[in-house]
Amino acid sequence: MQNNVRKNIIYSVFLLLVFFGVFLYRQYQAPAPAVEQDSDRITVSGNTMGTTYRVVYLDEGHRDFKAEIDSLLVDFNQALSTYIPDSELSRFNKSDSMAFNSPYLLPVLKKSKEVYEKTGGAFDPTVGPLVNAWGFGPDGARDSVAVDSLLQLVGFDQVYFDDHTIKKNNPRIYLDLSAIAKGYAVDIVAEFLEKKGITNMLVEIGGELVGKGINERGELWKVGINQPDVKEFSNNIFTVIALDNKAMATSGNYRNFYERDSVKYSHTISPFTGKPVQHGLLSATVLAEDCMTADAYATAMMVMGTEKSIALLEKEKGLEAFLIYNDETGGFKTFVSESLKPFVSALEN
Repeated sequence: MQNNVRKNIIYSVFLLLVFFGVFLYRQYQAPAPAVEQDSDRITVSGNTMGTTYRVVYLDEGHRDFKAEIDSLLVDFNQALSTYIPDSELSRFNKSDSMAFNSPYLLPVLKKSKEVYEKTGGAFDPTVGPLVNAWGFGPDGARDSVAVDSLLQLVGFDQVYFDDHTIKKNNPRIYLDLSAIAKGYAVDIVAEFLEKKGITNMLVEIGGELVGKGINERGELWKVGINQPDVKEFSNNIFTVIALDNKAMATSGNYRNFYERDSVKYSHTISPFTGKPVQHGLLSATVLAEDCMTADAYATAMMVMGTEKSIALLEKEKGLEAFLIYNDETGGFKTFVSESLKPFVSALEN
C-alpha cells in the first residue's frame, strides 16, 4: 500500500515537472505568433527574401491577410531572387534575352533605369560581379580582385528592354536587383492591403518601410533610425521619423565591411572605380512616395557620398533624406532635408 502511494506521488511530481518544463520551453523557446491581434490592430509577420517582414494594419473586420501576403511574397521572390536558380531573374542571368513572364520584373527595371540615369550611374544593378569579387558574396573575401576585367561587365546601359522582352549585349552581364527589390516588395504588399480597403498601415521588409494613415493612437506611424555603430548587435536609436504617407529606406556602410592589413573594405562598391567607396557618409535614409524609389536612391547615395547626395536632393524635389556622416574628428554629423525636419525627433546633432 505504501509502495503504491509512493509511486503515485513520484508519478505526480514527474508529470508536474514535465508540465513545468513544457511551459518554460513555450515561454522562452517558441517563436512569437505570426499573427497578433489587439482590438482593431492586426500584426502579421514572417520571413521573406532572406530577411523578415512585419505588417501592422488597422481593420475593424479583424481580417487576417497573412496567407495572402505570404503567397504574394513567394511569387515576388520567384521573379526577382538571385538565390533561386529558376527565378525569372536567374534565368535571364543565364541567357542573352528573355520574354517577361511575371508582373514584377519590368516595373523594377523601369525604376532602375530612371534612378541609374538621374544619379549618373551611381545606382547600377549590374555591379553585382564586383560586389561578389570583393568578398561580399557567398564566398567571402578574396586575396585579389580583377577590377579592370569586371568593370567591363558594369553598366546598366548594356541592358535593353521594352514592354515584352529584356536582353543584354554581353552574356556575362549579371543583373542583381537586391538594392531595390525589398522596397518594391513593400510597395506590392501595401498596394494589396489598399485594395482590401486598408487605409492605416505600416509595412516593413528588412528595414524598408511604407507608412500610410495613422496608428491605433491616432498618430502618424513613427520609426527609428539606428545609430551608426560597428557593433553587430547594437540597435541604439539615433533619431525617430514620423511617416506622413511616405515610404522610407535606409542604406549604410557601418556594419557590412571587413578589414585587411588595417584597411577597411565597405560592402558598397563604386560602379565607377570598381572598388569599395571611401568617404564619410555612414547612413542614408531616403523618403519618397514609394519604397522602390526610396530604396534605390538610398543605395545610390552610399555610392555618391555626402556632398553629391545633398546636391542630388536639391535637384530631385520628390525626395527627402536624413544623412549621418563623419566629421573631421570622427564624430557624427547629420543633414536633414528642410521639409523633413518637422517629422524628425530626438535629433542628435
